[in-house]
Amino acid sequence: MSTTPTPARRALVTGASSGIGAAVVRRLRAEGWQVVASARRADRLEALAAETGAEAYPLDVTDEAAVAALATHLEATGGLDAVVNNAGGALGLDRVEDGDLDGWRQMYELNVLGTLRVTQAVLPLLRASARAQGSDGGADVVVVTSTAAHGAYEGGAGYTGVKHAERMLTTTLRWEIAGEPIRVMEIAPGNVATEEFSLVRFDGDAERAAAVYEGYQPLVADDIADAVTWALTRPAHVNTDLMVIRPRAQAHNQKIARTGV
Repeated sequence: MSTTPTPARRALVTGASSGIGAAVVRRLRAEGWQVVASARRADRLEALAAETGAEAYPLDVTDEAAVAALATHLEATGGLDAVVNNAGGALGLDRVEDGDLDGWRQMYELNVLGTLRVTQAVLPLLRASARAQGSDGGADVVVVTSTAAHGAYEGGAGYTGVKHAERMLTTTLRWEIAGEPIRVMEIAPGNVATEEFSLVRFDGDAERAAAVYEGYQPLVADDIADAVTWALTRPAHVNTDLMVIRPRAQAHNQKIARTGV
């Protein structure tokens, strides 16, 4: 019987400098994974790396050359078993008739094309990892979308549009690579109170951002990190196609019972 220890699985997490991404890094590291934490803000990544033992890799997912360089780095330093596409965000709450074209374009570039670039770049590494593990192994693509990917709401066409596109990217990839030992999984959170999501969406308006979460108990980043980690740690033959996670008080995107619970 071999006594050679099984090497820790290695995951790339994008958008890891705060919120859900940082929580996923912490949770995976606690579970014994090797983690490459990527985001644009190098100072935050370095602090997270010092805290968790993850590898910090500054990255702008909208930069094609930078994403290609990341893939080269991953290949040269041990390959990759999983990617958690978490980088994304919302800008504004504009009605269609006065939607900000630049904001919509930025959201599409970050949420959709960023996910596409990263997934395309690391897919060969995931295939190589799955082959190396043999019949009992596999690799994983996780995409963190939003309940905005599953419904519309007034003022949200820009964000719901890009999240619907990200959802279709994920679903289509699953169909296209069916038969390969790679799972493709979507985690779709409802309202998650993080330090930055709504603040960024409302251009730094702290009062407006705080109002999103008033009167009920929203999700927190650790709730989504728990879901991502659960999906990644199921037996290799189990694919979590879609997990929709909302606060108890949130029945759908714009119906929230603000009753204090």
